[in-house]
Amino acid sequence: MKRCDFQAEIQELNLAYLVLAQKMLREDRETAMFRLGVGDEIADLLEGLSSAKLVRMATGQMLLPVFRFDDALLAGLLAGEGRDPATSSLHAAILASGKALVEPGGKAAKKS
Repeated sequence: MKRCDFQAEIQELNLAYLVLAQKMLREDRETAMFRLGVGDEIADLLEGLSSAKLVRMATGQMLLPVFRFDDALLAGLLAGEGRDPATSSLHAAILASGKALVEPGGKAAKKS
């Protein structure tokens, strides 16, 4: 049985995510923080990364983007399931906005 090695794909995804995150944060910080699901500390860190550090961070073995949901209801809504598929994503966004952001150390971030 052949073992798949996804390292190159993970690195490519990480780099794309980090570049997009920096661009979003620099253009509209508050909206970017909401969309990325990060607090002030992480936003500051991402925004301040040099190109070299950004590439170094992307080359790790860990997938950096994470899902913002941890329950089946939210996942289903994001997939368009529910009574009205047209409004499922709106309903999901409302539910996701109510979830606490997590800062380093596992502490919930304060909502503005």
